[in-house]
Amino acid sequence: MRFLPLHALTAVLVLAAPGAAMAAPAPESLDTAALEAALDDVPDDEVSAAVVQVRGTAGSWSGTAGRISVRADRRPSPDSRFRIGSMTKVFTATVVLQLAAEGRLSLDGTVQQYAPGFLPASYAPITVRQLLTFTSGINGRELPHKTPDWFFEHRYDHWAPGSQLDLSIPLAFEPGTYQRYGNADYILAGVVVERVTGHRWADEVNRRIIRPLHLSGTSTPGDDVRIPGPHVHGYEATAGGWRDVTLANPSLQWSAAEIISTTGDLDRLMVALFSGRLVPATQLEEMFTVPAVRDFGTGKPAVYSAGLTRFETGGQVLWVKSGDRPGYNNGMGASRDLSRRLVYSVNTLRMGGDQPVRAQRIIMAALA
Repeated sequence: MRFLPLHALTAVLVLAAPGAAMAAPAPESLDTAALEAALDDVPDDEVSAAVVQVRGTAGSWSGTAGRISVRADRRPSPDSRFRIGSMTKVFTATVVLQLAAEGRLSLDGTVQQYAPGFLPASYAPITVRQLLTFTSGINGRELPHKTPDWFFEHRYDHWAPGSQLDLSIPLAFEPGTYQRYGNADYILAGVVVERVTGHRWADEVNRRIIRPLHLSGTSTPGDDVRIPGPHVHGYEATAGGWRDVTLANPSLQWSAAEIISTTGDLDRLMVALFSGRLVPATQLEEMFTVPAVRDFGTGKPAVYSAGLTRFETGGQVLWVKSGDRPGYNNGMGASRDLSRRLVYSVNTLRMGGDQPVRAQRIIMAALA
């Protein structure tokens, strides 16, 4: 597998038959046939739609498949917006690293220093770097939020920043000794951002990233349950048919997984970030440095850096991030030199499961 730099498509997108890919021609070095085949027969019993963008020295390609909703037999547009889930963590990590570059916090400083009184006095010191690399041991509330029963009952609930954490129990491990991926570290990172800046996390993300990069399809919805602009509806397959899961209050996910975006905007983010336009070189290196610890659950070596995931295949290293919310399963990644990049979103029909086979086919077709 390999991840395939930001150029507008010059070819006109051509409509294909329903269920097939809508794609732009690309150089022969990019296997467009494989990409088109990866989007064949959508919708199926796994996904209802897909949006894909590939950029790089091998060529550029965009494709969509499926339908935007059960009531509108139209395929998605390439700029369709979707809930990016945990790819939000890249935005939060970027803001924290910018604050470190500005001298407003130190990555070796502690949560107790920047958010005094927020954590129980019994907790060991937790550094900002440990939050970014999932090595803090902080615990989130144990909620079955990716199961249909819980989702449909609580989809419109409001969660105040920080209320997503369970501070009534001890840390899962001594900070810095293990890595455990989850939303809790980045919820706490959002709290630190707000305490240090005196502004809402969303305001800092908009001021520092979304507006400067002109990410016109990207938003921090807060308590807004809608997806603004063109988008594909998400569904959950039930015994009674597909049930719409598009509307949801994302405050439970907040600074860990709240954001809405597009494939084009996320590609622009990767280009700006990896090229040093958003974060100076010293702090940017944190995004490409995995701590020398082991995963708390599996015992395997850690793979998560500050906001990204290290993925090695075929002798090359890629830096990737996935994310999902009910109805949406997504991913983005690039080589560090930006010569290979991919952003995709598929509308999965079963929340909380493994990565859809369709997503795996897209990845293999784009990067093989």
